[in-house]
Amino acid sequence: MSLRLVFAGTPQVAVPALEALLASRHEVAAVVTRPDARAGRGRRTSVSPVRALAEERGLPVLTPRRPSEPEFLEALGHIAPDVCPVVAYGALVPRAALDLPRLGWVNLHFSLLPAWRGAAPVQHAVLHGDEVTGATTFLLEEGLDTGPVLGTMTEQVRPRDTSGDLLGRLSTAGAGLLVATLDALDDGTVIPVPQPADGVSEAPKLVTSDGEIDWKQPGFAIDRRVRACTPAPGAWTTFRGERLKLQPVEVAGTSELRPGRLRAGKREVLVGSGAGDLRLGTVQPQGKKAMAAADWARGVRVDEGEVLGG
Repeated sequence: MSLRLVFAGTPQVAVPALEALLASRHEVAAVVTRPDARAGRGRRTSVSPVRALAEERGLPVLTPRRPSEPEFLEALGHIAPDVCPVVAYGALVPRAALDLPRLGWVNLHFSLLPAWRGAAPVQHAVLHGDEVTGATTFLLEEGLDTGPVLGTMTEQVRPRDTSGDLLGRLSTAGAGLLVATLDALDDGTVIPVPQPADGVSEAPKLVTSDGEIDWKQPGFAIDRRVRACTPAPGAWTTFRGERLKLQPVEVAGTSELRPGRLRAGKREVLVGSGAGDLRLGTVQPQGKKAMAAADWARGVRVDEGEVLGG
């Protein structure tokens, strides 16, 4: 047997799931994705990664501004999917749409629910120092990531993981979980399990201001924040009044420097924190290309006693 699917997703992280579904026993009848957006310095219109793959495979693509639009609901009803798998679609699905497929909407979420409900579960797992995270498939409902669970998988958070590293692994492994969940739904071998009331945590989207480094924090906390904000929204500080973007740093040992104080050597640049010094990795000055911290420090001629963060 097989299921008739309409897949909903938008960014690159959703592409492995769509590829896995196209290779599965199920039929992907259409794809729903966010409308084309303007991006980059030239503000050129770009299609979503999911739309690009769907069009390459000859699939019909629906791009409603809101999934509550009557035209979208009519089109979805006409396609008559058995189930709608969802990965990072980017819009809340209203009850009128949730009720259309006979088996509902199955969401792949990149955390072990009920932990880290929301838009940025992987970033918050890294930011808060979780050692284990994972992915969950669950039945979508009107609440934010609150529906009953269908399946889970776990993934170790490695000591040097950025959110990009971890999300890359989860998107690949999670695609397999999503296919297995749909197989089980088709076979009638899965029972939805309500999420527990305990262990709920929220993972709101991280914005640019979340990437600003407070050098008074302990070194381990700064390390986590930089990795959590890599690649987006990006970690940053200021130097001589201008923004300096930061790639992952390393804890360099016991504290010898005051918070934010720089010490530039030929091969490394150290900066003090609230507890322990940090070794800067790659940095990107405002309006320039990324470069090794030692090269940057040589170019700007860091003076003894200069600080990051003002």
